[in-house]
Amino acid sequence: MRSAPVHLPLTPPAILPVTLAAPDDFTGWRDAARALLAAAIPPDRIDWTVAGTGMADLFAVAQPLPAPVTTMAQPVPRALLHLLRHALLHRAPGRFALAYRTLWRLRERPRLHLDPADPDMIALAALAKSVRRDLHKMHAFVRFRKVGEADGRERFAAWFEPDHHIGRAVAGFFRNRFAGMDWLIVTPQVSIGWDGATLREGPGGTPADVPGGDAVEAEWRAYYASIFNPARVKVAMMKKEMPVRYWRNLPESALIPELIRRAETRVDAMVETVRSEADLFAPAEPGGRRFESLTALYAALAAEDTPPSPGFSSHVVPGEGLPSATILLVGEQPGEQEDKAGRPFVGPAGQVLDACLAEAGIDRASAFLTNAVKRFKFTSQGKRRLHATPNAGDIAHYRWWLAEEIRLVNPTIVVALGATALHALSGRKQALAPVRGDLLPWQDRRLLATVHPSYLLRLPDAQARDIERDRMVRDLRKALAAA
Repeated sequence: MRSAPVHLPLTPPAILPVTLAAPDDFTGWRDAARALLAAAIPPDRIDWTVAGTGMADLFAVAQPLPAPVTTMAQPVPRALLHLLRHALLHRAPGRFALAYRTLWRLRERPRLHLDPADPDMIALAALAKSVRRDLHKMHAFVRFRKVGEADGRERFAAWFEPDHHIGRAVAGFFRNRFAGMDWLIVTPQVSIGWDGATLREGPGGTPADVPGGDAVEAEWRAYYASIFNPARVKVAMMKKEMPVRYWRNLPESALIPELIRRAETRVDAMVETVRSEADLFAPAEPGGRRFESLTALYAALAAEDTPPSPGFSSHVVPGEGLPSATILLVGEQPGEQEDKAGRPFVGPAGQVLDACLAEAGIDRASAFLTNAVKRFKFTSQGKRRLHATPNAGDIAHYRWWLAEEIRLVNPTIVVALGATALHALSGRKQALAPVRGDLLPWQDRRLLATVHPSYLLRLPDAQARDIERDRMVRDLRKALAAA
């Protein structure tokens, strides 16, 4: 007869409690992790807690930690260590366990930190990204208020409520940036202060610990209102970069709703001002001359012109295209390839322009292309010639020649490619954005401003390039319809 099986009670492995001194105690975590890894204690046997918070694991066994070690048998890659320093400042309760588990797995997979698809690495990267964003917000949105003076030094205080445990992490940044004044930053978790010689820290506080305003804030609000650009207002983006919850700490926040409400009206007023001043282009006529043809004009320009300032090429680059074109496009100045070829828009920017013209339905051969400044301005770097932006004097120097060029072609619409061309055509330096894509009355024809094709080449982001290129094509189509 077989005896019944005997079931012995299972004893779970002892859980080792590790208590850190503070929520941002990276040094304590690092020292404990070194000792635990040296003793080969797996992650599932460790209960990470912070002193004064949480509840200890019911199965935790009070026992001493393994002996501390100063180095690890397997060094932690610098990139991973940098990631951990940020990730462990997060509020997530499991961050210390996640970080230790990653180091434990690193023993078997030395290149684990290079695997972007690993779940633990994805989680750590997300924590670190959120902390870095919080650090950026604190750098940007702390507003000091003057609370007095002592020993000839002004004293300031500020309140800030970060999302994560970054109070001590930002101390060095503010010490370096505001070394010449005494300051105190109060957060719910910790307070940090600087007296000109020593960084100090203390317990956290509340908004009531910081004054609600000071004498200079009225001046700051007046200045902020004066520089607020209504043409650049993007409310969704502004709230993303400056979340509404930070507004209560900003002296200028009370102005923002009204400035946003008035933005559209102010932009309309700016556009009307530009429209009313668009006929400022009335250049003087040297000797009252009038040329009978573009050929005669360019011959005189090449023979008579001297560069208006240092750094110009010795070559004049004339316009090119149909002499009776209904669309005339004005760029900034020739580039290096245009200078060598003696023709406008043949370099990389010209190739972009050709593609945009074709997509907009404009045949380059039926249009006329020229530049506001007729020579290539550059700075030398070894054997290379780097583009230099023309100044107001350079633009004014060629304004009469450009006017005569336009008179001879007699287009229905003139397209300004970029701010320099708009400056040359309107007679004043102004922002391109408020009038971009608008059909403006100009002398006895129309003027439309859009970006220069080189602007598209400078955009580093592919999506932004596509968006701006589509806008430029739409602007060119509007010009074609007007012509």
